Amino acid sequence: MKFLFITALINCVAHAQQAPNIVLFLSDDQDLYLHGMKPMHQTQRLIGTRGTTLTNAFTTSPLCCPSRASLLSGMYAHNHRTFNNSASGGCNGMHWRKHIEPEALPVLLQRKGYETFFAGKYLNEYKGREVPPGWNEFYGLHGNSRYYNYTLRENAHNKTYGYVYLTDLLRKRALKFINERVNNSKPFFIMLAPPAPHQPFTPAERHQGLFDGITALKTPNFNKVFKDKHWLLANFEKIPNITLDIMDIYFQKRWESLLAVDEMVAAVIKRLDRQNQLENTYIIYTSDNGYHIGQFAQPFDKRQPYETDIRVPLLIRGPQISAGTIVNAVAGLIDLAPTILEWASIPHPARMDGQSLQPFLVNSDVYDAAMDKAYRRSLLIQHHGEGTVDTYNSLCPWGRNDRLYECNWVADCHCQDAWNNTYSCVRHFSYQVNRLYCEFSDSENFVEAYEVDMDIYQMNNNVNEWLPIERGLYSLALANLTRCAGAASCADIILK
Repeated sequence: MKFLFITALINCVAHAQQAPNIVLFLSDDQDLYLHGMKPMHQTQRLIGTRGTTLTNAFTTSPLCCPSRASLLSGMYAHNHRTFNNSASGGCNGMHWRKHIEPEALPVLLQRKGYETFFAGKYLNEYKGREVPPGWNEFYGLHGNSRYYNYTLRENAHNKTYGYVYLTDLLRKRALKFINERVNNSKPFFIMLAPPAPHQPFTPAERHQGLFDGITALKTPNFNKVFKDKHWLLANFEKIPNITLDIMDIYFQKRWESLLAVDEMVAAVIKRLDRQNQLENTYIIYTSDNGYHIGQFAQPFDKRQPYETDIRVPLLIRGPQISAGTIVNAVAGLIDLAPTILEWASIPHPARMDGQSLQPFLVNSDVYDAAMDKAYRRSLLIQHHGEGTVDTYNSLCPWGRNDRLYECNWVADCHCQDAWNNTYSCVRHFSYQVNRLYCEFSDSENFVEAYEVDMDIYQMNNNVNEWLPIERGLYSLALANLTRCAGAASCADIILK
């Protein structure tokens, strides 16, 4: 009897040890289309080459706070109600804190026995009043991305730092957490959210100037005005040379700021390997949204429905994932929570809108979605413009009633957002179909549509070339997507 008890105990411990660890790296505003991954040689080698690269990965909201809320909840913005970066737009608002956060990803993992760790930028309007639910250890940045002179909520207390580079501090905290798990059989979930390459694009001192001479990528739509775009883009002139020079400097510094992130990724993976945890750990690298620099004469920001802003890098390695493979099936950031839950053997809550990517990951060496005539997916992209009469800037030549947002002289008063930059889009993939269809909530009910494979820089809004029945079907699908709730209803909205 004693032997059976000991055997059962050993089996229980062995089973507990088999639960995988999970590490999620989330950068801030890192583009894919403008070569944002190019500086990250170690990350590409240690995650992408040793795992899989997902080439059709998207944010469902091209803005920090709603995107992060979607990642943590597995829900579209219309369901978690974080619409933009403002408090009035739901960022870290009452609905989030009362109804969504208590059932978000870290809480579900913690209930399963995971030890959870967070360090970095949480939500833009997070002010450090308390540690959000679900985190055993929490080092959360107050407010938006900063590199120096910031305050962190460090578990029970707030602590202010001066000249301590934030990315390096996050790395130090993560390595300490991993070290302390050496003799601990519990699985862990680590989420690291560094500020890079978000504005003000500050590199670590050791990396300053390493990309001197690098200039912003001059895509075919760079600094060109297209009158077939929505109001915010169609009513600006070309960017003057003085602003173009500033953009080149920003592009360079964005790359330089990512070098410390690349070092952090490598250090964490090395420590996992040293502690014999690497082979039982899933590792994800991604960003909350993309970024544009000069496309359609918009100097530097996100918030637009185009590929620069909505595509994100996504690399995953871990058990059962073949090394050096490509997944071209569509992945949304809303899919990460269901995927992580499947790794942890936790049932997916019905409220989550995303789908697990695990079937594609474990078949990454044999499955090609582009060649599968049965494959299709429709992904919703949403943004709610922040422009109001109160965001008026008298230094720029626009009226208060234009309700523009983030207009400043550095960007030559090319405003980054507006009330009528509110839209919903369906990003539709199926066999030999790759489309974007967007409807804007403005006084014109403006519509944009693109055949992305044939127009990868989205220079030709060809909605007027579509048949009326096509526009009607896409409009209906979009209306249903913006009302869907839960993977079952959201996945059922299929365009053939």
